[in-house]
Amino acid sequence: MNRQANPWAALGALCIGFFMILLDTTIVSIAIPSMVKGLDTDLNAIVWVISVYLLTYAVPMLFTSRLGDRFGPKRLFLAGLAVFTLASLWCGLSGTAETLIAARAVQGLGAALMTPQTLAFITHLFPPAKRGPAMGLWGGVAGLATITGPLLGGVLVDHLGWEWIFFVNVPVGVVGLVLAMVLVPDWQPRNSHSFDIPGILLSVAGMSLVVFGLQNGQHYDWGTVAGPVTVVEVIGAGVLLLAGFVVWQHYNRREPLLPLRVFANRNFSAGTLTSATIGFTMTAMFLPLVIYIQDVLLLTPTQAGLVTAPMSLLSGIIAPFIGRMSDRVNPKYLVITGIVGLAAGLGLIALMADETSTWWVTFPGLLLCGVGTGCVFAPMSNATMSSVEPRLAGTASGIFNTARQVGGVLGSAACGVLLQARISAGMASTHGNAPQALTDAARETLLLPIAVLLLGILAAAALRRPPVRQAPATPDPAVARA
Repeated sequence: MNRQANPWAALGALCIGFFMILLDTTIVSIAIPSMVKGLDTDLNAIVWVISVYLLTYAVPMLFTSRLGDRFGPKRLFLAGLAVFTLASLWCGLSGTAETLIAARAVQGLGAALMTPQTLAFITHLFPPAKRGPAMGLWGGVAGLATITGPLLGGVLVDHLGWEWIFFVNVPVGVVGLVLAMVLVPDWQPRNSHSFDIPGILLSVAGMSLVVFGLQNGQHYDWGTVAGPVTVVEVIGAGVLLLAGFVVWQHYNRREPLLPLRVFANRNFSAGTLTSATIGFTMTAMFLPLVIYIQDVLLLTPTQAGLVTAPMSLLSGIIAPFIGRMSDRVNPKYLVITGIVGLAAGLGLIALMADETSTWWVTFPGLLLCGVGTGCVFAPMSNATMSSVEPRLAGTASGIFNTARQVGGVLGSAACGVLLQARISAGMASTHGNAPQALTDAARETLLLPIAVLLLGILAAAALRRPPVRQAPATPDPAVARA
């Protein structure tokens, strides 16, 4: 039976799954010590628990966005949410590190199925002239989920055990499935799509090698991985495969996995690069912060989460208002303001952190980070996606989200390498004074995401105000179908 879909109700149902996806990119970090002890394993195995999720999340995204174009975004979203929920249960029940790594890989695949469909649905549910508030809600969820992970993770780890950072997804996922089935319209693209098999193989293989090398370079001391093969050679092979992928996309005249013509759109190119720098920063900032707050200031996981809670709250409050503003002013000014605020917040933390300080020294900087995060996501997404051709919305959404996740992988790897190098140097220069060495290392490591944000400012400056389009006189039949 057909009925008129409520776009806001549908978006609310979609945001439940999106919230869980982003929550699981940060919630595990706070539980690393507990998982090492509870699973009787070493730190490297638990690092794999984090990196394998990022790997299986980022790598298939271009392909899963095309699956949404082929079979319908609702079907892919429901399938991804079901996979993610069941994999979360598997994660919580895991008794060994190897089982947990396998479950996290499946969980990342479920996230990859869901994420491109969320932004694609926004472009179908809301006309361009009314898309800003919808992007505001989406941006609020993104900012809130990304920063809430440490708080929720700390509470669950301290009071229930590390398993509950995964078990908590199960009831939320079931509710999300029911709401999505009832509230989200079954929009189905009318065009039949073919699959770019060579493009899929080249992109998956290339990105897998690059991400593997970056995530595990420190573990292999940037030397030999297996036999004569080194980490640098693994990354180099991945880069060559990705270069081959781009060349193939240029010569594939049928339906390439990555239509290069989408990058002719200035807003999409600039917004995608900006998204990568934000993804880098949001992942990179937590590692030195967690090390400083827990190992230098000696706060428990719950206390560490509470320190970051105001940042999370402020970001979630600001984002919807910024989303509405992005319909009335040029979004690039809002994005640049947000990036400047985020960089200033990290800079203030780096400036004020001291081994003899208390937790409050991080508070002003974290508040600035919250304001900056709340100002970035909605206008960045609105400016990037609003000028994309509707028939390329699914593919563009996949590219946009892939850029953010790849940025996150790079941020995790780069800051991990830099932090460990600076800790080693600091321990030598301070003659074993661990608090001072850790503080100096955390302060210096925070300078890297600040530098990357400068690139984000340059990219955001290239954004143009999207053209204002009138809503169609009659509703889209796809939106009216439930």
